[in-house]
Amino acid sequence: MSSDTPSHLRYTDKHEWTRDDGEVVVIGVTHFAQDQLGDVVYVDLPSPGADVAAGQAFGEVESTKSVSDLYAPISGTVVERNEELDERPELVNADPYGDGWMVAIRPGDRDELEGLLDADGYRSLTGT
Repeated sequence: MSSDTPSHLRYTDKHEWTRDDGEVVVIGVTHFAQDQLGDVVYVDLPSPGADVAAGQAFGEVESTKSVSDLYAPISGTVVERNEELDERPELVNADPYGDGWMVAIRPGDRDELEGLLDADGYRSLTGT
């Protein structure tokens, strides 16, 4: 079992992770994604109050290699964005499952979480 894919999280095939914190679901990009991106230099995230739809782009991550869209794993309303990434986008590389989180959303339909990959499914997808 790889520590690069925590088993308590759920994953998308677009390399986002989700952590169900009860009232909100925290979203970020996986270790695999940040590794593929290279050094993250800028993160564009929605403001609190913004609605996001499952499977739709809600922000961008810019790295020294490319710009990649962030896709919402579930639908809901943004209640918090990681303001720390405005000044320290490198946190996405240093701690993708911790200080490098992106947004917290209030889910519109918690059942959407069930459609996400578990850690084993995500490892199979990435070959890690």
